[in-house]
Amino acid sequence: MFSLLAAFCWAQAPATSASDPPGPAAAKGEPPPAAAMSDTAATPPPPEPEKPAGPPIVLVLPLSSPDYARAAEAVRDGFLAAADAAGARDRVRVIAHASDDVLAAFDAAREGRARVVVGPLVRDDLKALAASDRELPVTIALNQLDEAAALPPRLYTFALAIESDARTIARRMREDGAANVAVIGGDSPLMKRFAHAFAGEWILMGGNLPQSHPFVPTPDGLRVLRRDLAKAPVDAIVLAVDGPDAALVKTYAPRVNTWASGQVNQRQDHATRLDLEDVRFVDVSWVVVPDSAAFAKLPRPEYANAALDRLYALGLDAFRVAEVFVTAPPDRLSFDGATGRVELSDSRQIWREGRLATFRAGAIVPLDAGR
Repeated sequence: MFSLLAAFCWAQAPATSASDPPGPAAAKGEPPPAAAMSDTAATPPPPEPEKPAGPPIVLVLPLSSPDYARAAEAVRDGFLAAADAAGARDRVRVIAHASDDVLAAFDAAREGRARVVVGPLVRDDLKALAASDRELPVTIALNQLDEAAALPPRLYTFALAIESDARTIARRMREDGAANVAVIGGDSPLMKRFAHAFAGEWILMGGNLPQSHPFVPTPDGLRVLRRDLAKAPVDAIVLAVDGPDAALVKTYAPRVNTWASGQVNQRQDHATRLDLEDVRFVDVSWVVVPDSAAFAKLPRPEYANAALDRLYALGLDAFRVAEVFVTAPPDRLSFDGATGRVELSDSRQIWREGRLATFRAGAIVPLDAGR
């Protein structure tokens, strides 16, 4: 501070006239007084050179969160496996974050001049990012906001949404000629979302309001369910119940086409799968057709449950999406991937339509394999 103050004071001193005789110091060839150097002293230092850009694709995941680390690891493994298969591992950077610092992770991605950021994975983190009003790079979130919430600029969503399974089922049931439908619903928030999305799509396509029956897992509750289903005949049933309950409900339901979400596939034992014989559901292609030639060169980790298999498939497809977005967001996007059919909508949502499957003789097979 004192040197800057001195330089400022010297700069305000009157200049020496050209006609004045040289002072003693000048005559002896000594350095000029500080006043003559004041311009140099006051010049600000040159700006630091801009840091080189990092990899163009950044994957932001809650790898440091105890609650979500396993899910994040499955997504990361799929993403990097797809990058390796494409010979593009050096184009990807992974940034880990904990439960409360997703915004710092996005700041780091932006400082690294990422062209595309993939994440967040958790819905609450996505809500925090949307509410932060940050200027984002092109971002592909692996979750979705509430239906009424507007997406921030440059943000797209690509999620394993159960609503997508419900809409796929509704469309296929209409194609098959179903008319009178019953929905048997559980109490979990996930199953309520599934039932609501199915009913909305079914009515939108011209179907009648579906019958609605609660699932009460007691002997009396199940007897009431059987009685109520017999009162008004139906030609199709949707099981909006959690996986372990589906086999139980099926034994009390009439013998008609029965549909469920991918949650019905929980890697049950062989006997339970036999109880689910002919139940139809939607799951990711990675699970339904594991022997597909499209997946032949990709590693297939052994995970503890089917939910992690689905997240691995999401990572595989998320890399393919990110690669397309590196240059600029495309007007169109469509491919058959590990999660199913993937397409970009006009609302900046990347839709995913899963693969139809059924239980047959204790095994999972594509529903249309015989068509």
